[in-house]
Amino acid sequence: MEPMERLRIDKWLWAARFFKTRSLAAEEIGKNRVQVNGDVAKASREVKAGDTVTMRLGVQTRTVTVRGISGQRGPAPVAQLLYEETAESIAAQAAIREQRRVGSEPALAIEQGRPTKRDRRDLDGAVRHAEWDNRWSASIDPEDTER
Repeated sequence: MEPMERLRIDKWLWAARFFKTRSLAAEEIGKNRVQVNGDVAKASREVKAGDTVTMRLGVQTRTVTVRGISGQRGPAPVAQLLYEETAESIAAQAAIREQRRVGSEPALAIEQGRPTKRDRRDLDGAVRHAEWDNRWSASIDPEDTER
């Protein structure tokens, strides 16, 4: 049997372990998130060794050069031989990881958390003594009905 020279992009992305299933790969291709040599790809587009594939996976964009073709999904070390990631893509991934690592903790942005027991009592006391609290219903005032 002769070695494969070309393969559908959805099969190649699945075999190279970028997506868990071929249908997921085809779905992402359908959303125009995959490009081959700078052109938006369709699922039936064939790739060959030397092609450049750019894909958006979540917040990151990965660019790889096709090194091999395989229609079978094998173990991860074998799948990694099918492509070579570009230096720019590796640098972008490192920058995203670093940004995630040093990113601020969302809880630290909260200046004031839950009220303490004393704060709660002060709030309750203020509400209890407020004039508008004495008349909480939506009934009509007799003065408003006279014309």
